[in-house]
Amino acid sequence: MTPQSATTKPERIVFLDYLRFIACFMVILVHCIEPFYLGGEGTLIKNAGDAAWSTFLDSALRAAVPLFVMASSYLLFPLKYDTGTFFKKRFVRVCIPLIIWSLLYALIPYYGSAEDFGRGANLQRLLLNFNPHAGHLWFLYMLLGVYLLMPLLSPWIEKVSKRGEQIFLGVWAFTTLTPFLRQAASALIDTPELWGEANWNEYGMLYYVSGFVGYLVLGHYIRTYLSDLSWKKTLMAAIPMWIVGYAVTAGWFWFNIPDGYPVSGPIDIAVHLETSWQFCGFGVALTTIAYFLVIKKITASGWFYRSIILPVSKISYGVYLMHMFILVFFHQIVGTWALCTPLHILVTAVLTFVTCSVVAKLISFIPGSKYLLG
Repeated sequence: MTPQSATTKPERIVFLDYLRFIACFMVILVHCIEPFYLGGEGTLIKNAGDAAWSTFLDSALRAAVPLFVMASSYLLFPLKYDTGTFFKKRFVRVCIPLIIWSLLYALIPYYGSAEDFGRGANLQRLLLNFNPHAGHLWFLYMLLGVYLLMPLLSPWIEKVSKRGEQIFLGVWAFTTLTPFLRQAASALIDTPELWGEANWNEYGMLYYVSGFVGYLVLGHYIRTYLSDLSWKKTLMAAIPMWIVGYAVTAGWFWFNIPDGYPVSGPIDIAVHLETSWQFCGFGVALTTIAYFLVIKKITASGWFYRSIILPVSKISYGVYLMHMFILVFFHQIVGTWALCTPLHILVTAVLTFVTCSVVAKLISFIPGSKYLLG
């Protein structure tokens, strides 16, 4: 394969713009739902209504993060230019905005937060990790890890057979059961460690074929072998996968909610409830594939695409980076309007998404804005 010139402008892939638009809004919705099951000592579900809406809405949205990874895979994997150019482009697009926004979140408190913000501790923490006021930035650290793997896996993905790729994806699919296998192991042998793991070794047998690398390979597989599926075949595959995936993600969360409201306690309760929501878990993987296959069929490039979808897609990274500042503000404002839970979530998400898109678009006109928006 001849490396693509760094100066060549790639052809626009329309469905990826729709995917970024949709996935970005899904992420914002997820974060608008969190206050309805997180709070207090860590976990706080005030009533059955909050429990139901948190379960049934959030379970449909957890595919947002894997969709972003599959979009990167579909667009970038295998590498189309040399490794040095690839890392340079990713550094400018991902690393510099990450650094700038990490500093902003460390130094600027959310609207309505306490005066004792702990700026010094926040800055100190940035040496090793994101700070608690910017939890959504975990995604960028993961994405950078995936980027580090791309040059290593590119020669393999170019040479491996379809059967070889299917075998890898089959093994990876098994690893998506790990969250539930850990629960079973804890019940049977009083430890969550599996196949070579121990309290002194976290690198077990499945470590190297698990996680987001599966979505990286999956994006390539769909582009290479499933690019010409008809709408009928797409829906025949996607609908059953989504139903099964959603049943797993929602079912586990709902049936593990403790009896009696309000549910209040340490964060460990919410972590247990979120077992089926893990991004590389079985249910989320199935809903991710279903969404991706369906969105891939969206190719309309008329007025709505050119005027709404495309402009927001181009600044979606910036929207993601800034949205927590604006979301917290609107969550508190909308909370004074006495709306029911689903309306509170939806109105907060729409206001946040629209405001972030407008702000990011205005920033994009400033010279050097790529260092803020990617």
